Amino acid sequence: MDISPTLPPVPAVSVVVPIYNGEADLPTLLQGLLAQTYPADRVEYLLIDNGSRDRTPELLTAAAATAKAQGITLRPLSETNIQSSYAARNRGIRAAQGAIVAFTDADCQPEPTWLKNLIAPFADPAVGVVAGEIKALPGHTWLEHYAERMDVLSQKHTLAHSFCPYGQTANLAVRRKAFETVGLFRPYLTTGGDADLCWRLQREGGWEIRFAESAVIRHRHRQTLAELRSQWRRYGKSNRYLHELYEVPLMRPLRGPELRYRLARWVLKELPIAIYRVLTRQAPAIALIESPLGLYCQAARTAGQRQAQLPPEARQIAALSEATDALPVGSVAEESDS
Repeated sequence: MDISPTLPPVPAVSVVVPIYNGEADLPTLLQGLLAQTYPADRVEYLLIDNGSRDRTPELLTAAAATAKAQGITLRPLSETNIQSSYAARNRGIRAAQGAIVAFTDADCQPEPTWLKNLIAPFADPAVGVVAGEIKALPGHTWLEHYAERMDVLSQKHTLAHSFCPYGQTANLAVRRKAFETVGLFRPYLTTGGDADLCWRLQREGGWEIRFAESAVIRHRHRQTLAELRSQWRRYGKSNRYLHELYEVPLMRPLRGPELRYRLARWVLKELPIAIYRVLTRQAPAIALIESPLGLYCQAARTAGQRQAQLPPEARQIAALSEATDALPVGSVAEESDS
């Protein structure tokens, strides 16, 4: 397959998806992948099992047979040396045959035109990475409604990063040739790897990043406070790791006096306004608790940022030509709380 900077009108694409205990999410993911409008003979789907303990391996084998019957290439792979989504993605990149490598996650559902719209910006040979938009899957809990209202996962936030724009791997595509110069993901990093890769592609590789807003992935938001706290603690860890790798300023921590002031402001000013807006149907009911939920998330991020320490091995950058990663088989990256 052609992997030159100048791509054919319909470039060959490899879609890489890391999966860990994805039994519950696989049906929705597969439905979205198999419904893509991108020409089936120009795309392969590489689904990498990262040591799952559920029925994921059997489901991937069955999915490959189903896809084959429809004329679609779906290849189940595995990464068992390192428990890390970035190591699993590296396994997929090395096996990829396409000129473009696209990424999404197991708990996502791509819209039918996702690939078609995500690949279009690569017609410009200066473009090395493209980020598509991430929107919410239909939610039923008040936390899902909150995350959707806040556009928590929108790429517009990360693409506006003050240090350097980046896209999240839930909806990202990279010109495969670009990996030759900047390397792959850091396999022992457990969060922040999407920013790290995008920054290396731009700052070291000289590639441009583009936003394909019409290339939409639907993502499931967190449904419980524990899941929400885990998500924002992971964001805090990412802040710390990127600070140590790039000296990016840390996010301002939420301290006791500020927390008390903002809660008082919510009770005395924001809540009465929100009650009026809800009663007059100018805002949904979730508006009543947006401020305390925002503080809850900020406190979790502060905790993650304060407690995280970048493991020495997380500084390693995998090379495209490597057959295996440097550390011994059976090594485990720091546990991710994603």
